[in-house]
Amino acid sequence: MDGDMINLLKVWLSVCVCVCYCYATAKFVPKGLTRLICFLPIVCIFLYLPLFISSIHLAGNTSFFVSWLANFKLLLFAFGKGPLASDPSISLARFVPLACLPIKIQQNKSPRPNPLAKHKKASKNEGIQSLQKQNGQSKENPPADHQNKENPTPLDPKVGHKIPLNHVIKALLFGVLLRAYDYSDRIPPYVVWVLYSLHIYLFLELVLAVAAALARTLLATELEPQFDEPYLSTSLQDFWGRRWNLMVTGILRPTVYEPTLGFSRRVVGRRWAPLPAVLATFVVSGLMHEIVFYHMGRMPPTWGLTCFFLLHGVCLTVEIGLKRAMSTGRWRLPRLVSGGLSVGFVMVTSFWLFLPQFFRFGAEIKAFEEYAAVGEFFRNLFSPFVSRVG
Repeated sequence: MDGDMINLLKVWLSVCVCVCYCYATAKFVPKGLTRLICFLPIVCIFLYLPLFISSIHLAGNTSFFVSWLANFKLLLFAFGKGPLASDPSISLARFVPLACLPIKIQQNKSPRPNPLAKHKKASKNEGIQSLQKQNGQSKENPPADHQNKENPTPLDPKVGHKIPLNHVIKALLFGVLLRAYDYSDRIPPYVVWVLYSLHIYLFLELVLAVAAALARTLLATELEPQFDEPYLSTSLQDFWGRRWNLMVTGILRPTVYEPTLGFSRRVVGRRWAPLPAVLATFVVSGLMHEIVFYHMGRMPPTWGLTCFFLLHGVCLTVEIGLKRAMSTGRWRLPRLVSGGLSVGFVMVTSFWLFLPQFFRFGAEIKAFEEYAAVGEFFRNLFSPFVSRVG
């Protein structure tokens, strides 16, 4: 475990150095093909770095953060797009965490105009204009906007600086779940699989929450949510597009969905163009999951993950197609029924295609060994203090 922590430190130092190289390169290399060529060696390095880590938790998270999200952000940045691109360019201190961590800065939305305040606003315009003239401000020299990409202000200064109650509850539930595995021999197998699914969801949300808390401290700004209670989904479109792992959705949209959508509009027309775009997005997601699982288990892929996401991509395109075909009708399933069917479909297909990929390399056994090692580390760390108090 100690050797893995040293390797983890080396890997992440290498990641930071590579990101700094990309930041410096973008200063004198114009966006486009030339910048992409300069970034391609970094993309290859990011695909290789997780192989230096043997822990499935550390390797999996590093692969997800670096080999997937960071690489896609850099590919967008090569063409002057994505969260890393802005005019003027963001500082290096902001560029590095935005590139390395699964976060997205939350931009303030303009408040809706109040029609009742229209007359008050008009009456104040003259006074504001006179003050602007006194301060040397005009339309040509407007006051600095509080909302900008370099120093965005949070919607509420208090939001994001406290641990949300739902994360506390989920952390406690995660701890209870780990204890429940001690009785797995008395639990029906499919119930254990449900617990594994819940385990993956809670672990992923808590890890992303910790990464967001770290980034929030470094950037001193509010971030967009990474999950939105996926168990409340009312459809596959709602689950994958609005609730589950929104960081992945946010990076796949500009890198895969939108380019495919633009091409599809010229082939099948505007109405049906989203269907091949959605399918292409799920295929890419499946391939990236194969890479993450390879970094975790070091076993050649069986393409079960790609089949899982391809199946969901096909079902989601069918769902969108039915919605478009029945857009003029009023018949809809009740939310409780559609939600149960959607979440149930995700669970059943996960048991069939997704979870077996974990069992191939004994992920559940390795995970419990790593939890035990972490527990032993903290026991040894705090035992001197406990003995003194006793």
